[in-house]
Amino acid sequence: MNSLELINELYKPYRITKLNSCTIIDSTEGKFVVKPKGKRDVKDLHNYLISRNFYEFPKIVDSSRADVNIYEYLEDTNYPKDQKAIDMIKLVASLHSKTVYSKEVREDKYKEIYENIRGNLEYYKDKYSKMVDEIESEIFMSPSHYLFIRNSSKLMSQVKFCEEKLNEWYENVKNSRESRVSVVHNNLGLDHYIKGEKEALISWDNAITDNPILDIYNLYQKEALNIEFKSVLKTYLKNFPLEDDELSLLLILLCMPKDINFLDEEFKSCEKIGKDLDYVYKTEELVRPYYSIENEE
Repeated sequence: MNSLELINELYKPYRITKLNSCTIIDSTEGKFVVKPKGKRDVKDLHNYLISRNFYEFPKIVDSSRADVNIYEYLEDTNYPKDQKAIDMIKLVASLHSKTVYSKEVREDKYKEIYENIRGNLEYYKDKYSKMVDEIESEIFMSPSHYLFIRNSSKLMSQVKFCEEKLNEWYENVKNSRESRVSVVHNNLGLDHYIKGEKEALISWDNAITDNPILDIYNLYQKEALNIEFKSVLKTYLKNFPLEDDELSLLLILLCMPKDINFLDEEFKSCEKIGKDLDYVYKTEELVRPYYSIENEE
């Protein structure tokens, strides 16, 4: 007997709805979510979060099955994305605040971060240069090639800016032997936040203990073009102030170049590059005030 057959026997559902990897069951005993178990024991994570006075996640109703957990079903409310993002980031700031602590790091930890980012920047710088050389040798440029060439100087200046800020960051942290870590949801997106009768973050399978800025970085990668992120970042920093080196690293990661590629279909290629460029210009607008404050000081 598989898990769904067992659930059918135990809960007698009158409606079963598939939603991505989850199964929602409506039964006379209530509404539940059935989700496959991941590599991480989510129940242990829940117990830890409760010990830190963080309760905003779906409760596990039954974890006795070998391959699935059964969760309470939480009803969501449909309201504007920007407001939802603000509500969610307050909850994320609370998660980080309640689980944060300082931890000793190995001697080469910051050097490793520096070299990884530096290597990525070198990759983009080399790739952009080759793309420019190839396109400029063409007799007639396609629309997507022209769109790239028109903005290539902005992309190269973005690489240079990141290199400068990365060097400054590394000079400040290279002798440090501590780092702040917290529980990081590691899968943030508006679709993983629910607010109805109860507020909750869902889908904790990728959760780790690491630098809290990872949640903000991952959220920005997903939602940068969907929400007004200035208020989101401002709200987060108000509720969970980052240390100077953390904020500097976050801004560098947000400013990292996009891996621009041309697609076979010209219309889709222009659309994709257009979105990548929108991300670049929107990010520049987002981070500028933080460096303006720095320069004033």
